[in-house]
Amino acid sequence: MSGHSKFANIKHKKEKNDAAKGKIFTIIGREIAVAVKEGGPDPANNFKLAQVIAKAKANNMPNDTIDRGIKKASGADGAVDYKNITYEGYGPGGTAIIVEALTDNQNRTASNVKSAFTKGNGNVGTPGCVSYMFDKKGQIIIDKEECKMSSDDLMMLVLDAGADDFNEEEDSFEILTSPDNFQPVVEALGKENVESVSAEVTMIPQNYVSVTDPDTVKYLQRILDLLDEDDDVQAVYHNWEEADE
Repeated sequence: MSGHSKFANIKHKKEKNDAAKGKIFTIIGREIAVAVKEGGPDPANNFKLAQVIAKAKANNMPNDTIDRGIKKASGADGAVDYKNITYEGYGPGGTAIIVEALTDNQNRTASNVKSAFTKGNGNVGTPGCVSYMFDKKGQIIIDKEECKMSSDDLMMLVLDAGADDFNEEEDSFEILTSPDNFQPVVEALGKENVESVSAEVTMIPQNYVSVTDPDTVKYLQRILDLLDEDDDVQAVYHNWEEADE
């Protein structure tokens, strides 16, 4: 599971950043709007909305913020009409990149995503060109220092709740679930007051590509930075194994 552990530590460091947290709340807000529009405001009858709420709570989004988002999306003014779009492509060094976007302007988003790939010496491919290299999983990262439960007790808790895998790293725990079991595992952690650094249904690479050439790393990082700065981009998945700092 070395690939997963490497990803977990990168994720752990990234999500500690306050700016990253701010974007996560914006991302989740859009996801709430789309889920409500597609299936209604009741999470008991809208599995997608229930999953988004679980993600929101796992990322410490306040309950009143969640409720306001649901009410706004279900109101007459209905918020913006967002569309889900997924782009797949190749970065330098033989890397694979998946971009998930929620947008109210498909032309703008497509142009921005293609520009990001081009500026980093990559290119956008056809649907399905790299997604077969990834597995869709629920992933929960917990900071060891903030977790009062022992690793054994935590492992038993999440496995009993339906988790597929549990990994212990130097500074964090990584829990992997199927997408369907993501919500029950998050709820089980919540009942025990175990807070997470991040929690989401994500795309985990089956194998990682090590890129060490400085110029290649620079171009690859440029693609990722440009995508991260794009407000339409909800998530970016890649199989680049970054070197330890």
